[in-house]
Amino acid sequence: MKIRELAQHWEENAKGRLTKTGYTIRLDVEAAARLAAITDMYPKRQPEELLGELIGAALEELEASFPYVKGSHVVATDEEGDPLYEDVGPTPRFLALSRRHLHELSARTDKQKH
Repeated sequence: MKIRELAQHWEENAKGRLTKTGYTIRLDVEAAARLAAITDMYPKRQPEELLGELIGAALEELEASFPYVKGSHVVATDEEGDPLYEDVGPTPRFLALSRRHLHELSARTDKQKH
């Protein structure tokens, strides 16, 4: 989800799956004022929910901003038959680490349910 899509998401009041892990952060005064303004605009949402969704959207945009670094191995061909090379930049590592942590967090959540 893009940051610009969050307002629409908040209007629809959708909820996502949350981890049991809590995070404590300190905001600078300007960010705290902006969060308070968003909280006033969307009173059905708790500040923590808004922060979580903002962080999620920012992480998606960060992932999309990682540069593609052309590797030496061809992994596919495009519709014109031209080779597509593996990405050896930060994206594959980020995705692999994200999957690993998602698996660990999901396993912990499942254990806590039982």
